Amino acid sequence: MKNSISGIATGLFLLATAGVSPASAAPVSVTGATALAVAAVVAQYSPLLSAGDKKVIAGLFDGKVKSSYPKKKLSVTADAVMCRISNVAIADRSCEITFKKAKRSLKGREANEVYATLASAGITAEGAAGSMIENVTKFSCTLDPAEIKDNSGGGADCSLEQ
Repeated sequence: MKNSISGIATGLFLLATAGVSPASAAPVSVTGATALAVAAVVAQYSPLLSAGDKKVIAGLFDGKVKSSYPKKKLSVTADAVMCRISNVAIADRSCEITFKKAKRSLKGREANEVYATLASAGITAEGAAGSMIENVTKFSCTLDPAEIKDNSGGGADCSLEQ
């Protein structure tokens, strides 16, 4: 284990000194149920959404599609979402969500919810000296409550960069 961590650290150091990024930003698109989940777990912390919009998104995520919702589309955006779990100090979990107006730091169960939901969307974690880190930027989701209510599998779309 110690040798593998040393090897990873050496590899990352060599990549950094050569000016090569181990992971360059790649666009990721997520749709359907997974997009709704990703949008909902981030939306609850957004200072950019009204309390009413957060309630609508939470209701949709809770499966309450028979309720009456506004006809407008809802947007969930964040500049960055960075989550870290430790594979050494196994109780350590944290996320930082950066919005245009503020940052929100999460720990424990809340951080684990965001980390796990991003993983279900195909975001791969990078390893670094005892930590697994998921990092996305340009997080943008659009939810169409009317289309979600139709139960046709659509109405939720997200794009982000990893």
